[in-house]
Amino acid sequence: MNDAPNRTDDFEAAAKGSPEQVAEFDDDKRGALAAIQHVLHSNPSLVPLIVLVAAIIIFGLLLGSKFFSPFALTLILQQVQIVGIVAAAQSLVILTAGIDLSVGAIMVFSSVIMGQFTFRYGLPPTVAIACGLAAGTAIGAINGFLVSRVKLPPFIVTLGMWQIVLATNFLYSQNETIRSQDIAANAPVLQLFGSKFSVGGAVFTVGVVFMLLLIFGLAYALRYTAWGRHVYAVGDDPEAAELSGVNVHRTLMSVYMLSGLICAFAGWALIGRIGSVSPTSGQLANIESITAVVIGGISLFGGRGSILGSLFGALIVGVFTLGLRLLGADAQWTFLLIGTLIIAAVAVDQWIRRIST
Repeated sequence: MNDAPNRTDDFEAAAKGSPEQVAEFDDDKRGALAAIQHVLHSNPSLVPLIVLVAAIIIFGLLLGSKFFSPFALTLILQQVQIVGIVAAAQSLVILTAGIDLSVGAIMVFSSVIMGQFTFRYGLPPTVAIACGLAAGTAIGAINGFLVSRVKLPPFIVTLGMWQIVLATNFLYSQNETIRSQDIAANAPVLQLFGSKFSVGGAVFTVGVVFMLLLIFGLAYALRYTAWGRHVYAVGDDPEAAELSGVNVHRTLMSVYMLSGLICAFAGWALIGRIGSVSPTSGQLANIESITAVVIGGISLFGGRGSILGSLFGALIVGVFTLGLRLLGADAQWTFLLIGTLIIAAVAVDQWIRRIST
């Protein structure tokens, strides 16, 4: 009879779960979350890649061959080439815990310089292109100097530069658009990035090839070079990076100057994409680039993310845009879904940071 209470206690403990069993369950749960966090932290572009593949599959099932065709899929690449190039520039700045609101203005102003120097001053197109690339780099250098030396917030610096460059663009160009026919007849090299070639049923442009080479080249540099490690270190903790021997000023200057140069190349690609030189084109490039970067899993707090994610982010927007258009849906659904993805991407980033501390 003395054994009965013990057996009852054992039964209740087995039914309810002993403290040791509960603790073991909690450890397993935390271990699973930690494993997921580790995978996402080690592969920040994994989430946008999963979303991209899922979107392609869903629209493919809904639309069939209309969507799953070489022409449709390469059309997405053509549509996102400008955003993808500018997003690459934006990614570099955001990785250093900054932000560049002037990327769109730099892109358009550089394209205007290329066009105006060719047709207004009669310079050889190659020289005009070099001047446009130099102008973009110079504007990036001013941004970098004000951020790294004067210690002004990147948001304020680039917001002001956006207004300055945009106003300069309109004042200098006098709102004049250089027509596509004139460029094709007298300076076709300005439209180089719009040149098309076919591979099977797929149609590519030089701009798409440049975007892919740029992003993969930057991905390699960020992952395997000392400069890339310095970029991540500055974004994660600039003071600790300085103490460890990283030249923070030089790193920030290189990032902002490279960002300006890439935006100038985007301006050249923009001429090829639309065919003309227009001071009013690409006005939303700054917002679109930030959207691609955030959806692509690059942390707005700096120091974490993969530039490949920005490509995936741009492609996600392109897939949703084309897919919903082919379905005949209202364009506002695209903005609704993209806005939801932005918030979700930031929430995932916060979750990863919270459970990793």
